[in-house]
Amino acid sequence: MAFATVIGTTIEWYDFFIYGTAAGLVFTQLFFAPAGPQIGLLLSFATVGISFVFRPLGAFLAGHFGDRIGRRAMLVITLVMMGGATAVIGLLPTYEDAGVLAPILLLVLRILQGISAGGEWGGAVLMAVEHAPAHRRGRAGAFPQIGVPLGMLLASGVTALMTGVIAPGQAFLDWGWRIPFLLSTVLIGVGYVVRRAVDESPVFAEMAAKKQRTKAPIVELFRRHWLLIVLAAFVFAGNNAAGYMTTGGFITNYATDPEGEVALERTPVLLAITGAAALWTLTTFLSGIMADRFGRKRTYLIGYASLILTVIPMFALVNTGRIWPLFLGLALFTVGLGLAYGPQSAWYAEIFPASVRFSGVAISYALGAILGGAFAPMIATTLVQATGSIYTVAGYLLVMFALAVVACALLRDRTGIDLGVDNQAEQERGATVFSQAGSSADLAAHVR
Repeated sequence: MAFATVIGTTIEWYDFFIYGTAAGLVFTQLFFAPAGPQIGLLLSFATVGISFVFRPLGAFLAGHFGDRIGRRAMLVITLVMMGGATAVIGLLPTYEDAGVLAPILLLVLRILQGISAGGEWGGAVLMAVEHAPAHRRGRAGAFPQIGVPLGMLLASGVTALMTGVIAPGQAFLDWGWRIPFLLSTVLIGVGYVVRRAVDESPVFAEMAAKKQRTKAPIVELFRRHWLLIVLAAFVFAGNNAAGYMTTGGFITNYATDPEGEVALERTPVLLAITGAAALWTLTTFLSGIMADRFGRKRTYLIGYASLILTVIPMFALVNTGRIWPLFLGLALFTVGLGLAYGPQSAWYAEIFPASVRFSGVAISYALGAILGGAFAPMIATTLVQATGSIYTVAGYLLVMFALAVVACALLRDRTGIDLGVDNQAEQERGATVFSQAGSSADLAAHVR
């Protein structure tokens, strides 16, 4: 099960991140050239953000049908949708070939990627967490989380191979950028076979057998658990804003802009991001182990403390204009990224009741992505263009981290709670500090 979830999410997020990498490197010239370099870059990053606006739609659809027809079916559907949209992007005409139709088609396909991403995560984490024994949920839930940095590692690694070996210089702009998108056709075949082979979540199988599926899970979710959705979204928003400094293409563009302060070559920067993504993978898995030992909430707060301490040094190291300090800055930053991301699967699954769990985790994740990462690269680029200082971006991130820490403080840690359908009554109570804990187990987890 762990293998199936990590393979699927890696492929899904490779597709998503390859777009962000290309947006920072070539889409300004290929699809938005008439707008000029600065406005074109903002438009390119805006297409990264627009997809997030459609993530809640994907979350609503996948949540509804995931709570109605099962987790596994939605995983297969979202994988095929994401992979298909990614491959077609690799075949698109550019503005020079098709005029304004080119960016319109690009935007439509990015929207399809957003819908798919909105539905993907909830199903993947529930398949991992609901299959796991209570004492190993943090570790099991870290596997689909690992798919995110692995997807970034794969996307930046493949792009570095293209820019440095296969299609350097002008060749990358002419045709080389298309290859990473077309590679998705191979990856989607692998992911489809793997995901079709996994068993349905035991919690959903029990719900189906006992005919306890909610007819309108979205309505029930917002009627009874709206505050929980808001807090869970902000818990993720800070981490997502930080992550999209690299995965959304901002650092890639900032560090490689030939007219900018740093002006490094593309390939070394992409290799540095690839190396940082490898460390992000390790710290994400480590945080899952920590979450089982120390609790989800405590691990999250350690992660955010690390992000707060390293965000300004990270940008200072990037600004040196040398590749090894840039790598060191990104590596330090990804430690906090991993620690404030790995426990999310288990924590989300444990705070939502079984009957609306898919809807709850998917929608909270999608809303957190909008609040955090949706327009983070565009906001960062706008701040730098307006002030001339990258440290204004650090200030923006510190605000996001502060909001996330407050949200963490207002949620209870419910490590080990029974996730089964027969424990619905306890699951309904005690997820936030404003609600009465449902049992002594809840109170013990809160003290932790």
